[in-house]
Amino acid sequence: MATRNPRRRVTIADVASHAQVSTTAVSKVIRNATGVSAVTKSRIQASIAELGYRPQAAARGMRGRTFTIGLVLPHIRNLFFADILDGLSGQLDNTGYQAIMVQGGDTRKAERQAVDALLDRQVDGIINVAPLASKNRMEEVAKERPFVVLARHERSAAYDSVYDDDEAGAELVVRHLIELGHRRIAHITHQDNSIAQPADLLHIIRAETYKRIMHEHGLGGEIAIATTFYTEQGGYDGARELLARSPRPTAIFAGADQAAIGALAAVHEAGLRIPQDISIAGYDNTLLAALPNISLTSVDQDGFAMGRMAGRLLLERIEGRVSAARFSVAPKLITRRSTAPPPA
Repeated sequence: MATRNPRRRVTIADVASHAQVSTTAVSKVIRNATGVSAVTKSRIQASIAELGYRPQAAARGMRGRTFTIGLVLPHIRNLFFADILDGLSGQLDNTGYQAIMVQGGDTRKAERQAVDALLDRQVDGIINVAPLASKNRMEEVAKERPFVVLARHERSAAYDSVYDDDEAGAELVVRHLIELGHRRIAHITHQDNSIAQPADLLHIIRAETYKRIMHEHGLGGEIAIATTFYTEQGGYDGARELLARSPRPTAIFAGADQAAIGALAAVHEAGLRIPQDISIAGYDNTLLAALPNISLTSVDQDGFAMGRMAGRLLLERIEGRVSAARFSVAPKLITRRSTAPPPA
């Protein structure tokens, strides 16, 4: 019985012959290097598209680059991470680079395995979102590959950082609730096994800012914090804990939209109305927050801009920049129907 021969893979030599140029010229276009005229580059790109040529990652790795970037996310359930990925993809457009996304998980061991897998696959650089690893571990990785950390506040000469001004963001939402007239304002915060100084972790910064603003307004005695997780279940559990207090809070500030969604479910389950009986505010301004049936007041930290900047900084590192760079996003409050003055 005759067997079908697999289609022969198009080679760089095939592209060169089709475009009537040297293989060196084709290689330069693939690497986005200089030394090829615009006309020739356009002809080569047309040949690549017509022939369906795809460079082999392993071969490119042996020549020094694979034109791949690793993106480590804690998980893929949070819509805010989708905004980061969209921004990164926009930055990588027309650069020849592709992002490889892996899930770091909930433990340092799982995260380390994810990062090691990317290193083993010879990615040209890594972006780690909300890492659990210690600063020393991240600096070790940065010695092997260009490295950008997103959503941690510590300084390092070995890698770049992109982060939100979490103190300013938390202050915006707590002051908003106080200005509406609320006094019994509660907070849902996060817990994890990050190895870092507390002042460098976003959930600690948001919780400490909440407490500071409450004290500044003479509301220290009303401080109520539920420590759970920035997940729907965490928000649900945290809200149930807070609603059981007597008197119950008239407003809840959840440190992430994902937790706020869970809090909304707990409030509805308790037979309470939003915002007539209790106000809910989140953080991240994800797409869900803007849905008319949710209409969640939230802090916008522009995940798209963060992902885009992380990609830009990583490409600069890949191209040879060695000095450390830091980029902070200025948050803004987006008010919607989930917050209103407290009941009389």
